[in-house]
Amino acid sequence: MRAIVLLSGGIDSPVAGYLMGRQGLDLILAHFDNRPFTSDAEIDKATSLMRRLDHALGKESIKVLVPHGKAQAELARCCRRNMECVLCRRMMLRVAERLAKKYDASCIVTGESLGQVASQTLANINVEERATALPILRPLIGFDKVEIEKIAKEIGTYEISTRPGLCCTIAPKKPSTYSRLDAALAEESKVDIDILADRESAEAVEVR
Repeated sequence: MRAIVLLSGGIDSPVAGYLMGRQGLDLILAHFDNRPFTSDAEIDKATSLMRRLDHALGKESIKVLVPHGKAQAELARCCRRNMECVLCRRMMLRVAERLAKKYDASCIVTGESLGQVASQTLANINVEERATALPILRPLIGFDKVEIEKIAKEIGTYEISTRPGLCCTIAPKKPSTYSRLDAALAEESKVDIDILADRESAEAVEVR
């Protein structure tokens, strides 16, 4: 069985991918490239994390970079700024669903841990997951940061994830922590959301 893993350059998502890979899932590691709102260093971190996960699991994954910056810019230009993180996450899940069709995957894996950041409050998670019909596996949902970092250090991803890099500069200063589905749909109606998702998935490239 295959899974699309939403792999950032941070600590959590590589650990989530590792845990599900250890359970026997074949992984398609998808990193959403936010340039120009982040740096080349984040791409280097992501590809290094992908290779490290292959080593930790003892098998090779499919590795994909998805150009996400244009969609981010469009959402920021047309939609409420405080909704940016939720709308970004919904876009990523839409694209992941399209990649799942391409790679014959049956689920999505994320590194969400309840309440750690704005997009991971229960209300926002509920809104975000409505963007896809695929099941979303969240192996870290009840873990605290110390537990996650312990696993990251054991599998060799912690050192890579904590390298210097530029966080997403388009994220709002005060993101919404309690979103509603009707509000998200109203904001998405201001852009052609399906065209944006189709374009991202079509432009995704495999890396080694």
